[in-house]
Amino acid sequence: MERQFHLKENHTNVKTEVIAGLTTFLTCTYILAVNPAILSSTGMDSKAVLWATAIAAAIACFAMGLLTNFPFALAPAMGLNAYFAYTVCGALGLSWQNALACVFVEGVTFSILSVIGVQDKIVNGIPECLKQAISAAIGFFIAFSGLHNAGIIAYDPDNLLQLGNLRDPGVILALIGILLTAGLVIKRVKGAILIGILGITFLGLLFKNPETGLAYTQWQGLIAIENPVKALAPTFGQLTFKGLFGGGVATTIGVLFAIFSFLFVDMFDSIGVLVGVGIKAGFVNEKGELPGAGKALFVSAAGAAVGAIFGTQTVTVFGAESTTGIAEGGRTGLTAIVIGIFFLLSLLFTPLFLMIPGIATAPALVMVGIFMIEPLMHVDLSDTKIAFPVFICVAFMAFTFNIAYGILFGLLAYTGGQVFAGNAKKLSLPTWILSGIFMLYLVLEIIFR
Repeated sequence: MERQFHLKENHTNVKTEVIAGLTTFLTCTYILAVNPAILSSTGMDSKAVLWATAIAAAIACFAMGLLTNFPFALAPAMGLNAYFAYTVCGALGLSWQNALACVFVEGVTFSILSVIGVQDKIVNGIPECLKQAISAAIGFFIAFSGLHNAGIIAYDPDNLLQLGNLRDPGVILALIGILLTAGLVIKRVKGAILIGILGITFLGLLFKNPETGLAYTQWQGLIAIENPVKALAPTFGQLTFKGLFGGGVATTIGVLFAIFSFLFVDMFDSIGVLVGVGIKAGFVNEKGELPGAGKALFVSAAGAAVGAIFGTQTVTVFGAESTTGIAEGGRTGLTAIVIGIFFLLSLLFTPLFLMIPGIATAPALVMVGIFMIEPLMHVDLSDTKIAFPVFICVAFMAFTFNIAYGILFGLLAYTGGQVFAGNAKKLSLPTWILSGIFMLYLVLEIIFR
């Protein structure tokens, strides 16, 4: 393990990496329940989607751990599952088999771009102030996700958002979880985030959700044994290109835009996570570069293609969830390996892992959000041409709830600010190219969305 993962060099050990991997996995378990629920609306078999989700995630995590030595989790992307089901299959009218083909094309394209080194140039071409902003923006994104999932922040038709219902036991439990987790972190208790997750999961057995009348934590048994071949059969290898471009010019353009959208979100979500989380974890060198970013992005890209073969949407790096393990001290690929092992074990212990409620993972996400805003202290916010893109990046990522949009508008704001400051000639070629691509994407989004 020392030869493979360089544990001592990264100031970690096997115990720390295992705890980090388990912590990350526990915050990822919701994907095993949510993904089948969303994709089954297209006619896909929910059990097959669950198996495809777990196996594709495990394969990608193993590859990340062995090829890059980064402690990142990968799994089918939230958000893209809704896009897959409700836009590609719904609005465009494609079959889910054709939609999987779009994901496969995106994954292969992303892989090719990684092999020829385009990804490294993109990552290293992002201005330093935006790299710091991306880390903080993902922190706000993560914290908002946790607060909203727990009901602490709720939708309001008049004011957009409001404080959740404090009479709801789940909201109170989540707030207790945040206080408990923060207290343990402040006291430097090892495994603080994991203790917080398990503690609120246990308390969830004792309190009922007023909306359902059931306990927040549902005991559904321990083991579920399935025949892997039979369980995967409805979706494995079912992607098809037949009829994909047979619906006329408008449909063909829509399909191409769908592929481009999968590619755009996958690529820049992955880049955003690698840059943002990489800074917080100390993986970025003194030049502001992330060594090994190209390999990590290739794993993410190949994971998307593999996921499509098994029967699920784009597999990508899970930023919010990965940071929980990193906060517990995970620093090497061993963390990713442990995450992959737990994804495979989840197929045996699905009832056990699925019992963890959202109110139990919310405190972990909030604490991680707190950890990730630190890079803003290194940004000169007194300089408006720097403060402007930093604010835009953070605001758009949090308010649109989309990592890719935060990067997109942040970079465009940076380019525009530098042009107004008379520094257009100082902008690097990758910055100009990315700005052009982002503008093209916005135009396509306006026309075809």
